[in-house]
Amino acid sequence: MSATIPGSEMLTSALNIISQSLQIPVIILLIIFVIFAVLTLGGLISEYTSRKKVSLDVLEKLVYSISNANSIEDIKEIIKTARIPDSQKIMLAKILRSNSLTKDSRESLARKIIESEENDMNKSLEKTDIVTKIGPTLGLMGTLIPMGPGLAALGSGDVNTLASAIIVAFDTTVVGIGAGAVAYFVSKIRRRWYEEYLSNVDVLTDAILDKLKQFD
Repeated sequence: MSATIPGSEMLTSALNIISQSLQIPVIILLIIFVIFAVLTLGGLISEYTSRKKVSLDVLEKLVYSISNANSIEDIKEIIKTARIPDSQKIMLAKILRSNSLTKDSRESLARKIIESEENDMNKSLEKTDIVTKIGPTLGLMGTLIPMGPGLAALGSGDVNTLASAIIVAFDTTVVGIGAGAVAYFVSKIRRRWYEEYLSNVDVLTDAILDKLKQFD
């Protein structure tokens, strides 16, 4: 005959209450994650259709044009008519306006402008990264939580309760994995786009800063 540790039933009961009380919040979060994943996927498609891809040839010609410019006004005109995203034009225009600063101040400002843009991109990626990691975890929680009462109901012959628990378990698993998969796909594509975007900005910024040194 096994001995019962004093207080174990109370602790087990407390764990069961905590576990079951998490079911509704888990389901609510999963619904939020699914809505977020769908909206994010729509945003990715919209971003793709409006995205302006800059080829290596275009970037190379732009760097040479900046290097051969005769004045700051010429550089401004080159940037204004360049086939690059408008957000890059705004960043480069800010760097050009720093021509009255010292060399070190210009470089510091340029780094800060690029870092600010990079931080905004990282914030966007953080949201989908969170869903990628937590979505499947919530799905697993949603699977395990209802199985306890379901198996207990099976022991008393209540098959209907077990069937309901299994349905909830499978639904939450599918939703969690699905939301995580969509978020992972979006993060992967956007990270590649953002890396290419920042790489192009770095190249153009260096070209502008080098040219501004000649005007000092």
